[in-house]
Amino acid sequence: MRFEFKRCLLSGLILLWVSSWPVCLAQRGVPASRGTGFTLFGDVEVAGANSGGESRSLTFDLLLYTRSGVLIDRQKVGSKGRYRFLNVPAGDYDLVFEFENSEVARTQIRFIGVPTDIRQDITMEWRPGPFAGKSRKPEVLAAEDVYNRKPLNQDRFEKAREAFDKKDYDRAIGLLRLIVEEDRRDFQAWSELGTTYLAQNNLSDAERAYLNATEIRPTFFRALLNLGKVRLLAKNFDGALAVLGQAVTVKPMSADANFFMGEAYLQLRKGSQAVKYLYEALRLEPIKMADAHLRLAALYHGAGMKEKAAAEYEQFLKKKPDYPDRKKLEKYIAENKKL
Repeated sequence: MRFEFKRCLLSGLILLWVSSWPVCLAQRGVPASRGTGFTLFGDVEVAGANSGGESRSLTFDLLLYTRSGVLIDRQKVGSKGRYRFLNVPAGDYDLVFEFENSEVARTQIRFIGVPTDIRQDITMEWRPGPFAGKSRKPEVLAAEDVYNRKPLNQDRFEKAREAFDKKDYDRAIGLLRLIVEEDRRDFQAWSELGTTYLAQNNLSDAERAYLNATEIRPTFFRALLNLGKVRLLAKNFDGALAVLGQAVTVKPMSADANFFMGEAYLQLRKGSQAVKYLYEALRLEPIKMADAHLRLAALYHGAGMKEKAAAEYEQFLKKKPDYPDRKKLEKYIAENKKL
């Protein structure tokens, strides 16, 4: 079995695969040599890093997360190096590879049975190429944002997430409602319930669920951001602005929070405030937030500042060269760009 992952990065395209990666890592390897948990280790090799006459020393971040998004450990590894995660408890995890702060790939792994030392070597190939597409970073929960629930509700929570992944939203909602009916303080379950309602386009119930989560844990960023998105969709722009302001306060370096804050100001016709947040989103994640250029261009066009609008469209096309309406934007740029 082979899993292959592809992502476009600024300096090139990396194809990454893990040869014979087992979905379930159980009873493999040799008995664990230390501690009471599993040890996952292996060698990393990058082929083609010096191709084209370009000398490149690649360094990756390897991150190990629980399925609920809690970071267990992280380490750096070179293009010819070894990684090692020690004393990992049995359970389900995501192993994430990042390069230059952008996610390259991730794979799910499961440890069950008697703890063992498990070796998995990773091979990657470097191919020069243009940057394209969005990076998708893993969503990380701080330790204080993880709710310690009793075993029965934890089992329900995991089954609800599995049902959500399978798009069995009714089952997920049923399980999550059982949790919050029994323990109304479970803000994380309320947030997951909101996300499931949102997947069904049930904005009113999604808003109530997210609101419960934020009332219990006012600094829970995920729920704050999603509550803001729901209110934007419901055209409650004042309400969206209020909660997105809280999200930006909790996590000022979030490009998403800044982008949606700018969008809320745009909808309220407060362009001078919108500009600040949209440019901050672009500063934080210039590729992922490329759509901010479109929002800024629309703002400048409406204000009669067509030259500035053309400049924003030009920046957008540099980041999204395959945009379907490219010719339309190029025509606008040609007509309004100062020579």
